[in-house]
Amino acid sequence: MKKNYFLLMLLVAAATLGIYSCSKSSDTISTLNVRLTDNPVAFQEVNVDIREVKVKFSDDASENEWVTLNTNPKVYNLLRLQGGIDTLLATGSFPQNTVKQLRFILGPNNTVRDNGVLYPLTIPSGSESGLKIKVDKKLGLTLETLVIDFDAALSVLKEGNGDYKLRPVLKVK
Repeated sequence: MKKNYFLLMLLVAAATLGIYSCSKSSDTISTLNVRLTDNPVAFQEVNVDIREVKVKFSDDASENEWVTLNTNPKVYNLLRLQGGIDTLLATGSFPQNTVKQLRFILGPNNTVRDNGVLYPLTIPSGSESGLKIKVDKKLGLTLETLVIDFDAALSVLKEGNGDYKLRPVLKVK
């Protein structure tokens, strides 16, 4: 009798779990946090002027599909974001979906301090169209955090003429 009761309870629990996992809730809201971090580099400062962070939920090529997150716009010294330190860059709440891409819109105040001298960082195209990152991450039920590693060591290039260019290497963690 105890064995039959146990099997019945196990069957009821499995059925309940199966029904719950199959139900679709289109009105579930997820919060997406985008955080920024960096790995060590030889410069004294690498300052990136981030004005906006946008998210895209489709693979559509349309530029109208981008949604702007609540961004903390400022100049970020990437070297202060090393050794496990990160900062909240942007946040937004959305119906459950899959994040396909992120886009960082940069301002004009990008600089690098090398051997004590502050140099401007030129960005070949990022200042106009922004820096895009492919993500393809499904948002969880309530909170999802994407940590973006902005690799300053690989992103800052010193040209032969002494100018510095920013060719961002960004990784989603």
